[in-house]
Amino acid sequence: MKFKLDENFGTRTVNLFRSRKHDVQTVYDQRLTGATDDELYAICRAENRCLVTLDLDFADVTRFPTSATVGIVVIRVPRNPSPMLLEMLVRQFLDRLSQIPLERNLWIVEVGRIRIRESEREQ
Repeated sequence: MKFKLDENFGTRTVNLFRSRKHDVQTVYDQRLTGATDDELYAICRAENRCLVTLDLDFADVTRFPTSATVGIVVIRVPRNPSPMLLEMLVRQFLDRLSQIPLERNLWIVEVGRIRIRESEREQ
């Protein structure tokens, strides 16, 4: 699966995705730091990549409809999370990914739970 990690994620997170054989790029890889949310959303759509982010703005499905995407994953963390907590939440997501399809859905990953909002499919 193809993912784009937002600018809040570092090498450890990239390695978690790669260790599970996912194709992953980062905002840093493409020199997209400072891109607007709308620009990042459009780039992920054009590249057919699922965006993984800490930015809660991407949970707004009226602004960023998941029906037009591979999917969006929002990792919800307290302010200034430790690298260990962030790694735990990413692992939680990746473990669940093998059980539930990601495509066109919004995933909200929190400590101890994952909420999935399915997009409205075209009839």
